[in-house]
Amino acid sequence: MEPTPYRTEPVSFTRRGGRLTERQQAAWDALAQTYVLEVPRHGPSTSVDPSYVLDTREVFGREAPLVVEIGSGRGEALVQAAVDHPELDFLGLEVYVPGVAQTLVTMRHVGVTNVRLMVVNAAEALTTMLAPGSVHELRIFFPDPWHKKRHHKRRLVTPEFARLAARVLEPGGLWRLATDWEDYAEQIRDVVTQSPDFDGGEWGPRFEGRPQTRFEGKGLGVGRTIRDVTGVRRPA
Repeated sequence: MEPTPYRTEPVSFTRRGGRLTERQQAAWDALAQTYVLEVPRHGPSTSVDPSYVLDTREVFGREAPLVVEIGSGRGEALVQAAVDHPELDFLGLEVYVPGVAQTLVTMRHVGVTNVRLMVVNAAEALTTMLAPGSVHELRIFFPDPWHKKRHHKRRLVTPEFARLAARVLEPGGLWRLATDWEDYAEQIRDVVTQSPDFDGGEWGPRFEGRPQTRFEGKGLGVGRTIRDVTGVRRPA
């Protein structure tokens, strides 16, 4: 059966556009052709053709462990990680185009080249675009909490998504998550601890490799507790 070109399940994001600043546009014009990867689509503008599989060696020009960040936003954590770990390759998946452009601004400022960006639906990327066992670390920092109860079905981290995370992670690979929304933290903990594919999952210490972003600072400013969870991919 041919896959439908339109989504039948709720998505965990709202596609957001917006104008680029002059600085963002200049960075986009200079860098997007190299660092923002185009993929074949299959319907909506953030979709991925299910026949497409990313060749990381081709797009990075080398073989190196791959770290994927879902919802990379303005790229603060992504670019800092790339600076700190030049031996790793980093792929940011983000649907907010000005955020992707701001990431390019920061990349240009610090001079990193081991980052690639894609404007795609993360669930589709993990279902077909990334090869099984191809990811060294999967990171999801502060996913949209969809705090209203009627919107909880839109939350990204679910048992179904855990199976996708397990599909792309190598044995022993890490699934790092963080949130400042308490009931979502409990959901994330339960998803990881109850998954047959992961060890760990209890709340742990703050991941030192995650710089404090403006978003995290706002949560701390209103008294929210930041929860970090790490799952370790079990051998298949």
